[in-house]
Amino acid sequence: MVHSLKCWPSFFWAMVDGHKPFEFRKNDRDFRDGDELVLCEYEPSANAMSGRQIWATVDRVFREVPGLPSGYCLMSLKDIKVHLSGGA
Repeated sequence: MVHSLKCWPSFFWAMVDGHKPFEFRKNDRDFRDGDELVLCEYEPSANAMSGRQIWATVDRVFREVPGLPSGYCLMSLKDIKVHLSGGA
């Protein structure tokens, strides 16, 4: 399954820089190991997408972790590919 998701600039660039190899989300899409994420940089001040994207594979989904809010998940990511010129 491929999930296209908005990603705010601070989180987007932390992933580009290699500091954030994970994603924390409300689990309203039943995320699963092996899913593909397309994280689309969203610029809230312009209420628009920048066209920059990160493509990643969900390595592992963690749903029931102490301290993790009910209904949320933490996903470790692998095969992270950055597309800064807009689109895939």
